[in-house]
Amino acid sequence: MAMECLSWFIHKYLFHGPLWFMHKSHHQKAKSFFEWNDLFAGLFAAVSLFLMYADRDNLSYRFFIGLGITLYGLIYFVVHDWFVHRRFKTFKSNNTYLQAVRKAHKVHHKNRGKEKGKAFGLLFVRKTVLKN
Repeated sequence: MAMECLSWFIHKYLFHGPLWFMHKSHHQKAKSFFEWNDLFAGLFAAVSLFLMYADRDNLSYRFFIGLGITLYGLIYFVVHDWFVHRRFKTFKSNNTYLQAVRKAHKVHHKNRGKEKGKAFGLLFVRKTVLKN
């Protein structure tokens, strides 16, 4: 739950803020399988691996923060990249919740620009967003 909140904040205020120069590739028609925005996944993976490795002997909060980032990254990959954007065509579902997640993300992508975005989260879907 904490990772979803942090992810929302990062997406709204950093990706659609000073890091837009990289994230905008995600809001444009894909020219190839990879986009500049994918570098964020590598950055988050590096941070999580560093935290887990650095705290591997103690297994204190740093290790579990790294593990949380890793698990959220896996969920993000499956739900966002695989299901919502269909980067791999093998995951289809008529599940009501997953369809709401897909619709909310489409609302987010209606706006191709940096400003005036909606629905910055991934797993929490507001009913007001779905009414658009």
